[in-house]
Amino acid sequence: MSRLALTKLKEAFPQTVLTTHAGRGDETALIAREEVKAVSRFLRDDVDLRFDLPVDLTCVDYLGQDSRFEVVYHLYSTEKKHRIRLKARVPQDDPVIDSVVEIWPGFGWPEREAYDLYGIRFAGHPDLRRILLYDEFVGHPLRKDYPKEGRQPLIRREAPEA
Repeated sequence: MSRLALTKLKEAFPQTVLTTHAGRGDETALIAREEVKAVSRFLRDDVDLRFDLPVDLTCVDYLGQDSRFEVVYHLYSTEKKHRIRLKARVPQDDPVIDSVVEIWPGFGWPEREAYDLYGIRFAGHPDLRRILLYDEFVGHPLRKDYPKEGRQPLIRREAPEA
């Protein structure tokens, strides 16, 4: 399925798909963050694509660039046997992107990891809270500007609820 997903995406979302790349069986599309839900729904529901398996979601920090963060989705079609990488840039001053958990429930925890470690907020996520770090932890340790010497003792302000 050489470049089928990219071709269909560009036809369906000509203003949303910013750039594409294909090579060695990998298809990558950079899209506008405002349309991540619409694009995701299209990729899942299109009869020729059927991206039904959310493989991974991560974030990349491009410190010093205008749109500092990039949320990266890796998707696979178990029926059609092809994959795509979807990327959306998120600015530092407004690190928010729509959650795709209603489309791919398997992205629930990876969205929480990106929130916890990078500070990306996923609008509409049903349970967006820290997943790896404790609630009192200050900052997001995978950001490139997080101090490597940073130490934060675990101090509970209140007793945990039973």
